[in-house]
Amino acid sequence: MKRDMDLLRILLFEIERLPHVGDWFFDIDGYPREAVYYHALLAMDAGLIDATFVPEDKWGYSFRLKRLTYEGHEFLEAARDDTLWYKAKDAVQSATGSLTLEALKVALDVLMQAGIKAAMAARIG
Repeated sequence: MKRDMDLLRILLFEIERLPHVGDWFFDIDGYPREAVYYHALLAMDAGLIDATFVPEDKWGYSFRLKRLTYEGHEFLEAARDDTLWYKAKDAVQSATGSLTLEALKVALDVLMQAGIKAAMAARIG
């Protein structure tokens, strides 16, 4: 299965909205259930969530979410703004021809720093 950074981001936002931890499986419009489960596994591999994954007869897949990690929260804060997200994706893909989580983190950080510098310059001068 191919990794989809947009789905990973959407999944993390869905997890952030949950009222509490527990057994969860939810659908994300436009994505097959297997893709959502796979991206939850990837999120755990990347240290973005802490969860336990189990096969299940009723739905086929489920996971018990323990928490969104600090790294997961940091990534979401950096990726929250759609404009920054798409600029970061475009910059990474244009520069490298590929898209990795680590490269996205760097690009998002650079864009955030540029925004901070511009805001500070506007306040000072």
